Amino acid sequence: MSDNETETKAINIRTAGFDARFPNTNQTKHCWQNYVDYFKCIKARGEDFAPCQQFFRAYHSLCPNDFISKWDTQREEGNFPVKLDP
Repeated sequence: MSDNETETKAINIRTAGFDARFPNTNQTKHCWQNYVDYFKCIKARGEDFAPCQQFFRAYHSLCPNDFISKWDTQREEGNFPVKLDP
């Protein structure tokens, strides 16, 4: 390949699908619920359990990075407002 040629790769971008529990435009509750569900799922089934990845993709798609960072810090410090035990 010469210096003038560039290689392009197809990127598959997907967002969270519709959830009837959250029909409104504001997706904050949907974001929150997927974040909580993901960590409950991996505590119950382990990180290798494939269905948990749907929650992971959904909250990464819906949640602002600042929210995720704040919640990760709260979990690490032990003051997260939800009990994540299965």
